[in-house]
Parts: sequence; C-alpha cells; structure tokens
Amino acid sequence: MHNKRLAAAVCAALLSVPFAVSAQDSEETASPFSFNATVTTDYVFRGVSQTDNGPAFQAEASYSAPFGLYATVWGSNVDFGEKGGPNFEVDYAIGWSKDLSDRWNLDLGVNRYTYTSASSDYGDIDYNEYLAKVTWTGPVTVSGLLGYADDYSNSGAEQTYSALEASYDIGETGFSIGASAGYTTIKAQGNDWPRREDYYDGSISVSKAFGPATATVGYYDTFGADAPSLRRESDTYKPGVVFTVSVDVP
Repeated sequence: MHNKRLAAAVCAALLSVPFAVSAQDSEETASPFSFNATVTTDYVFRGVSQTDNGPAFQAEASYSAPFGLYATVWGSNVDFGEKGGPNFEVDYAIGWSKDLSDRWNLDLGVNRYTYTSASSDYGDIDYNEYLAKVTWTGPVTVSGLLGYADDYSNSGAEQTYSALEASYDIGETGFSIGASAGYTTIKAQGNDWPRREDYYDGSISVSKAFGPATATVGYYDTFGADAPSLRRESDTYKPGVVFTVSVDVP
C-alpha cells in the first residue's frame, strides 16, 4: 500500500509480494523477498513533486509471509526547496493482505515516513499514516485507497487521503494504461500550521514491460478550486510529464 508511487504513484506505498512456483524436478517456493530499483525524472507523490521537479533514484526491499503479513522498506532522494530541508526519505511499511475471493483483495497497513539529513533548524517532520486498500481484479483492475495521519508531518494536523485507481493490461503486448484521482484534506490544530488548502490530484499513464524492467510515462496534475493558489505558492503543485524506469532485481 505504501506505494508512494502512483505512478508514481500510486502511490504510493504498500505492496505484497506474491509467491511463485517454478517447474523443475520438484516444485519450489520462490523467495519471499523482493527488491526493486527505480529512476524517475520527478518523484511525484499524490500530484506533488517531492524533488522540486528534479530527478530521483529510489530503491525498495519487501518481504511477504504466507499468511499475508508483509513488510517494506523504501527510500528516495527528496528536495523540498527549503534551506536546511531533508535530502532523503526512507519509509517503513508493515501490513496484511488477504484475498477475500478470486477477484477481491483487502490490504491494511501502516506507513512510517522518515526524512534524514535535515538541519536541526528545519525540525522533525516524520509521521505515520494508516492505510486501507480494496482491490477488484477483472478486465480492469480497480482499487480504492483511504489513508489517515493523525499527526501529519509531526505538526499536530490531521490529514486524510482518498483515491480511486484503475489499470488495464492491453492483451499480450506488455503495455498497460492507468489512471487515478485522489483528494487530500488537512485539518490544522491551532494557528501554528501554515495555511494550506485541500486539493485534488490526478494522473494518466502508459507502461511497457521489458522482462524485469517497466518503463512508464505519466501526466500528473493537481486541480480543484484551491489548485490555482497552491500553484502560485509552489511550482511543485504544477502539472507535468514524468518518465520512470523500474527494475525488479532477482
């Protein structure tokens, strides 16, 4: 679920790793560990650039148990465009994924966002987010995601995120198309939190698999009544096209 990449995103943030069976002299269960490396022209999280519209290099390691429990560690460089801000983000996720039927899956988890290499003047912005995701797999795969942080960015504010995602595999071509729409709302406590409006985010993408690698080109944007003011405050809310290559490491 962490899957901070909806494409990027979708993110993300939290992933379960399936078991595979290899046909040899005897059937063997594949390793429950999974590794992934990614390079992208922009690290976009829920419609907003986390690298000041610059490139990012990312890595992920996951473990999945037979009974559905999983754990993931994911890392990326970041640039919030503020002096003394963090240079790296490392996220830790733990959750439980259960197939309710042949088509329905339920995924519950918690993600810990941590940021390193920030100056002492910048402050601690680490926080937890609790996530629930329901996925229906058919001709089109559709997922609904709900996230809640009770202390967003260690500020005392409450953040809620809801999203709907869909993807479609185009036959045996290796191509797939995806789309998503999400809504972020932040409820500040007191007057300490800077004014920040709620907003929507959306994306459309096309991906092509090349063996263990997947190349994706996507368009990401923020929109809604408050989007113009957000864009005036920061270029990181502006729309853009992002190219990403992700490789599963054996």
